[in-house]
Amino acid sequence: MNWRDKLSKELPLLGHRNWIVVADAAYPAQSRTGIETVATGAEQLKVVKAVLAALDKAKHVRPIIFVDSELRHVPEEHAPGITTYREKLTKLLADRPVSSIPHEEIIARLDQAGATFRILILKTRMTLPYTSVFFQLECGYWTAEAEQKLREAIRSAE
Repeated sequence: MNWRDKLSKELPLLGHRNWIVVADAAYPAQSRTGIETVATGAEQLKVVKAVLAALDKAKHVRPIIFVDSELRHVPEEHAPGITTYREKLTKLLADRPVSSIPHEEIIARLDQAGATFRILILKTRMTLPYTSVFFQLECGYWTAEAEQKLREAIRSAE
């Protein structure tokens, strides 16, 4: 099964607290049973674009997007092409909120989530450091604000 088919098959099963990761070529295979890694053989920005398109069509989930905070500091002299990559990724994610957090913190979040929830890692051919894009899935039809108001109403009723 190719990665596009895998994404199409898995996305309807994924929901709140699941993750999709579009990873670079050196991203490690994680050992948790809930984490599945698929080698795409594709260019990274092409996979990011496909994941965004699939998530835009999905009514049941919406993504919270994370990138490694180290990405903005990687110098061109040590990673030729990183400046162009950053520009293209910024353009691709332009209309979406994106949080930058340290790579090790994202890995820890994935490890913790993988203990209970499924994570789909789409590994690409990308050979630049700190270029993985992380999509934490949230409910697409219920917001954090709605949940907070519900909890307040429940507390008030008790």
